[in-house]
Amino acid sequence: MEKRLLYKVILILGVIGLFAYYAFPLHKRINLGLDLKGGMHLVLRVDTSRLSKEAKLDAVDRALEVIRNRIDEFGVREPSIQRQGEEGIIVQLPGVTDRDRAIELIGRTALLEFKLVKAEPEKLKEALAGNISDSLELKYTQDDNEPLLLQKEALLTGDTLVNAAVRFDQSQFNEPLVSLQFNSQGAKKFAEVTAENVGERLAIVLDGKVQSAPRIREAIPSGEAIITGRFSIDEARDLAIVLRVGALPAPMYVEEERTVGPLLGQDSINSGVRASLYGSIMVIIFMAVYYLMAGLVADIALVLNLVLILGGLGILPVLFPGISATLTLPGIAGIVLSLGMAVDANVLINERIREEINAGKNLAGAISSGYSRAFTAIFDSNLTTLIAAFLLFQFGTGPIRGFAVTLTIGLLASMFTAIVVTRTIMELFLKFGILKKTLPMMHIIKTPKFDYISKRKIFYFISIVIISLGLFSLFSRGKQSFGIDFVGGQLQEYSFKTAPDLDLVRRTLKELDINDASLQQFKENPHILLVRTIKDKSEVLTKKLIEDFPDEDIQILRIERVGPIAGKHLQAKALYALLWSLVGILVYVAFRFRHFNFALAGVIALFHDVLIALGFLAMTGRQIDLLSITAFLTIAGYSINDTIVIYDRVRENSRLVRKKSLYELINLSVNQTLSRTILTTVLTLFVVIAILIYGGEVLSNFAFTLLVGFISGVYSTVYIVSPLVLAWQGKKK
Repeated sequence: MEKRLLYKVILILGVIGLFAYYAFPLHKRINLGLDLKGGMHLVLRVDTSRLSKEAKLDAVDRALEVIRNRIDEFGVREPSIQRQGEEGIIVQLPGVTDRDRAIELIGRTALLEFKLVKAEPEKLKEALAGNISDSLELKYTQDDNEPLLLQKEALLTGDTLVNAAVRFDQSQFNEPLVSLQFNSQGAKKFAEVTAENVGERLAIVLDGKVQSAPRIREAIPSGEAIITGRFSIDEARDLAIVLRVGALPAPMYVEEERTVGPLLGQDSINSGVRASLYGSIMVIIFMAVYYLMAGLVADIALVLNLVLILGGLGILPVLFPGISATLTLPGIAGIVLSLGMAVDANVLINERIREEINAGKNLAGAISSGYSRAFTAIFDSNLTTLIAAFLLFQFGTGPIRGFAVTLTIGLLASMFTAIVVTRTIMELFLKFGILKKTLPMMHIIKTPKFDYISKRKIFYFISIVIISLGLFSLFSRGKQSFGIDFVGGQLQEYSFKTAPDLDLVRRTLKELDINDASLQQFKENPHILLVRTIKDKSEVLTKKLIEDFPDEDIQILRIERVGPIAGKHLQAKALYALLWSLVGILVYVAFRFRHFNFALAGVIALFHDVLIALGFLAMTGRQIDLLSITAFLTIAGYSINDTIVIYDRVRENSRLVRKKSLYELINLSVNQTLSRTILTTVLTLFVVIAILIYGGEVLSNFAFTLLVGFISGVYSTVYIVSPLVLAWQGKKK
């Protein structure tokens, strides 16, 4: 075996071995999210009793946003946070093991004050004896319990703080400390305070406790202060978080603390796994039957691709401690998309090899040329989606970040397996004589000669009508179009004699036409069931449950109104992330293909497919929830991938067939890639249809949205994108 091939084999085995080590066993290597595994369940109560009437109005909403920001900074991905009743907040945290630290971080008021220390020994003695002036207060330092006499009135508070970060002192102990930075107003005030009190001590008081009381040696005009206190690194980091993201408007108390089961319900998870397995087996069988030996090589790559993705989730926290590797359903959607793109890459390569063999090249030359010609399309489509994923992670939060992380890992894995692994296997087969003169494959879909551009006005009209009907249906239904994730709803908590079967409970809900319900069980007390619905169905639901479960002695424990999980903060961040990802796609495609109209047409197709899926959801009476949003992101990634493959063939043909007009080049390119477009879509839909049929009620919306979006993706690539490029190109070649 030649050295180059040997080195490639060693590299592949080393990468697979490393990632397999971090992938298995799954339950030890990969943290599952709240929707798949459950987590810590906290019910918090905001104490507004001491607030003014005006401050009470939005105190709970402000507290909810502060908690969300703190949890995001803490590194917990995809928590569930929603308002409950008048003063309650439900927080569910996946994968949190240090409960004390989490509760301390969430519940800390974070009132930061700077107070002057009165250096008067006589008055301090009187204060210690119980005789203290109304303008002063007696406090003790956290470090060494030193008594201090402070002015009651704070010279400066934390409301002018703009940043707090962990640093390390320059002493031999290298202890962590928290540095503070004020805005211009706060910096000016801090400079005045330090200038007027040189030689005095200034106490830094957090939530009524003196963290430190350093002596002012000189005026500090920079507006920077330092909190010391013999912190551990985690303590310093948590303190920086609560100071940086803002103080709670009122004290908060933990009313309830339990471990809760998966948001999706174990029955839905089992159904989803089973359905995905069925779909994947169908993909593997189809590839092996249609592409024969090349299909078996592609199947090996797909299995290895999954191993690399799981290993990537396991190794990610080791390489980048700040990035969570919690696997959730949006993350699984990212895996589905990346596997779809891995299938696409293998189909592209095999179709290219077929073309080269038909052109008369020998097998070795056809394989080499096939991989080379397919590379640019695979590289461009994957890199475009990677740019979008990076921007989604950078500017998104919660489910969007989880989707972006797994999609990124999956895309990198698919490029490695499709381009490096399969080619190495093919070269080994050639080297050892397993492949000799030909590479047989089935060829059901021939290259047509259809004029797609000439029918563009008909399809423009069809698209406009479908999108218009969908948007009309969406807006006419109003809030009914949205699920509990966006509009909030009713929380009912029931007690059963034994742990209820969630499949049977869902059957009861379906009989009452309650298809939007979320079910959760508490792990310590599985006989307790949480049911979330959009409308107040407590009376009819309770009656039906008692009727269907006569031996369970069902009791109502709690009925309360809950707010949306996807609050304004999450919605705004999601929109911001999507806009930036679209900008990234526009810039890269315009640069890569040297025409802005190519980029704009691709983004319009992306919007087209998402709007079609959204419209069909509305027209069929289905509700939009967080899983639907995840499906929209998946459709967008799939759509742009499909478009880039066509663009790449147009670019290639423009060099090979210089005398043809752009009109002819586009038609030629779409016809040449049609078999790849249909095959890739069919293979991806195997998994989606399996989830739709066997995935259960909870995953039905998710699968339905993907089904419509993927079909629309093929349609828009052929009948919308290509004609738009030509229309904007005008008479240019």
